[in-house]
Amino acid sequence: MLLPKRVKHRKQQRGRMKGKANKGNEIAYGEFGLVSLDPAWITSNQIEAARIAMTRYIKRGGQVWIDIFPHKPITKKPAETRMGSGKGSPEYWAAVVKPGRVMFEMAGVSEEVAREALRLASHKLPVRCKICKRGELISADKEEKA
Repeated sequence: MLLPKRVKHRKQQRGRMKGKANKGNEIAYGEFGLVSLDPAWITSNQIEAARIAMTRYIKRGGQVWIDIFPHKPITKKPAETRMGSGKGSPEYWAAVVKPGRVMFEMAGVSEEVAREALRLASHKLPVRCKICKRGELISADKEEKA
C-alpha cells in the first residue's frame, strides 16, 4: 500500500477536480499506458489491486510503471458520532486523477498481452479508462471503456 513517508499537514481539504490533466498526460516511460477518462480519487488499495492484476497477467515479464501516487489524506468520522467536534481522523490515502492522466505504463511485452493486462487493471479502478500506445494522441474525451 502506498502512502507518503511524511506530510506537512495531517489533514487536507477536499478540493475540486475540474478540468483536464495538464501534467502526466503523456506516456513517459513505457510503450502502452492506461489513461483515465473521468475525474476521481483513486485509493492506494485500488492502485495496488490494479498493479497486482497487471503483474500477475504478464507473469512478472516486462516492466510496469505506476504514474500516480496517493498524496491526499482522506478523513472520516467514526460511525454513529454526533455532528460537530471537529474533523475526523485520516482513514486512507488517495491520488487525485483528472481526465487525460496516464495512471499506469507498461513495456517489454507484446501489444495483445499489454492490452489485456491493462484491461484487467482498469476493472480494479473507479474510472472509465482508455488504453493508449506511445506517440498516440491522448485525449480525455468520452470515448470508450477499456
